Amino acid sequence: MSPVSIKEEVRRALAEDIGTGDVTTTLIPATTKITATIICRETAILCGTSWFNEVFHQLDADIAIDWTKADGDLVPANQIICTLHGLARPLLSGERTALNFLQTLSGTATIAHRYASAVKGLPVRILDTRKTLPGLRQAQKYAVRCGGGHNHRRGLYDGILIKENHILAAGSITAAIAQARIANSNLPVEIEVENLDELQQALAAGADILLLDNFDTPSLRKAVRINQQRAKLEASGSITLKNIRQVAETGVDYISVGALTKDIRAVDLSIRFTPEAF
Repeated sequence: MSPVSIKEEVRRALAEDIGTGDVTTTLIPATTKITATIICRETAILCGTSWFNEVFHQLDADIAIDWTKADGDLVPANQIICTLHGLARPLLSGERTALNFLQTLSGTATIAHRYASAVKGLPVRILDTRKTLPGLRQAQKYAVRCGGGHNHRRGLYDGILIKENHILAAGSITAAIAQARIANSNLPVEIEVENLDELQQALAAGADILLLDNFDTPSLRKAVRINQQRAKLEASGSITLKNIRQVAETGVDYISVGALTKDIRAVDLSIRFTPEAF
């Protein structure tokens, strides 16, 4: 992730929360200092430390932050992962925003790790999608990598993915692929197919990657046999932790999972201030 991007994402998040000023922390003397610890309450993959650090650095560059774990590390439940020391006002003002970043990105990394672990030992890559939180796409894609997954295209600008409505607008699978080659000759062409007949059409038209949309397991196996490694195959749709290994065992190259970034649950983190600080 670009440091500039992180700074801007944090700036927006702090502006959203603090606005014209934190009216509650004015109750605390400006010179009061405190020590705080961050505890991970469940087993998780840590992600988001740079965003967490940036929150406090923007509020007070003198706040000391000491991590016991790094992004991508597996953290056991009930472990202290970070200690902070500094002025109470900026620490209290920034705690929610910092934890929001850390909980969300750790949640993304954790679910990515579970999916990647489910296909361990098989020659397949687990991909994310564009189903991300608005404004946090690249942050979530970084979290997917921390969890052992891989990134699909970053946006509409760096990869061609021809879907059903594109095909309808273009007139046919063949026409859509031909036009994609003319318009963007330097990019691989991926096209969504919904059955084996469309798969044959896409192969004949020279697609580089075929997205097999909601194929059942027998159909995936047939697609792999028909393909004969002419194109890369990506399975997508109705993929869960219960069936992902079965899908991977069909021989597809990629499995894309929207749940990596869409259906995430924030990791349970808490911040504790030492009693003597008050």
